[in-house]
Amino acid sequence: MNEIDKKLVKTIERYVASGIEHQVDYDKFYLYSIVTHSTAIEGSTITEIENQLLFDEGIAVKGRSVNEQMMNVDLKNAYLFGFEWIKESKPYSVEFLCELSAKVMRCTGSEYSVLGGNFDSSKGELRLCNVSAGIGGNSYMAFSKVRKATIDFCNWLNAELKSINKKDIAQCYRLSFEAHFRLVTIHPWVDGNGRTSRLLMNIIQRQLGLIPSIVTKETKVDYIQALIDSREKEDSSIIQNAMMLHHIANLENRILQYQNSINDVKNDTVNDIVKTYTKLSPTECRLLELIKEHPEYTYDEYAQVLNLGRATVARYIKKLNGTIIKRIGSDKNGHWEFI
Repeated sequence: MNEIDKKLVKTIERYVASGIEHQVDYDKFYLYSIVTHSTAIEGSTITEIENQLLFDEGIAVKGRSVNEQMMNVDLKNAYLFGFEWIKESKPYSVEFLCELSAKVMRCTGSEYSVLGGNFDSSKGELRLCNVSAGIGGNSYMAFSKVRKATIDFCNWLNAELKSINKKDIAQCYRLSFEAHFRLVTIHPWVDGNGRTSRLLMNIIQRQLGLIPSIVTKETKVDYIQALIDSREKEDSSIIQNAMMLHHIANLENRILQYQNSINDVKNDTVNDIVKTYTKLSPTECRLLELIKEHPEYTYDEYAQVLNLGRATVARYIKKLNGTIIKRIGSDKNGHWEFI
């Protein structure tokens, strides 16, 4: 085991020992973070908080295009579809990958009429034209080779999953990163390859019982460069190592944030608070975080920051009042405190 792999294993051991996993709802908070960052790499400017409101409350994000919002909603639904598909224990196939891509591109895909024929990216159909990696970039595999390459990829992935030692955490992560790299290198679709490949990576991680990894928007430049270097040098260990190091950094950051949040609590009710938080919606949790930051705000101010109606904020606070927070002082001049 090399030094990067050893560091990952030690970081995961610390992550598990910290107790963070008991307060994480991977189907909501963590998933929404994954979706937000994956679409941000493709140009989306929607924040994680805005996505929580969009996904859970159906509140459109002001100042953001419909296309941008649909990109995020589609990717969220594609993730949920993929997580449900795992439960069926089926082998990976070209048909499944195309269905996954169709979910990703449902509202933002287009029909194409090219020399190779007609195809629709919103239906996840394989490309029938050649594409390149951006303006002036190297061309990807010729479209005539895509179907066979994708079939070969599925056969390889199924064989690897069947033989891998699930107790070897580092190798399991490397398999997920390798699958991501191989699929995005084939570039089976005319658009959405990055999102679909990162989605496949997370599906494999979930299948292997791993903590999901996130390619954050802050690491976009390093991530893309590692992909380019791996392709040009025909050495996938470059992107694997980059992804391993990014995942280690993300986990370390989450451990630090969690420890700081515990240190901020001055009494012995932290475990009760954590248990309660997991039962609340993302919007209610965001409201609590805002109350912690600005206990003096009025209902109108909370509503403005969260882009909610005043009546909605009042309903949430009524639910939280007396269990997690309490009012100190008058309605006009008082403030909120955590119980």
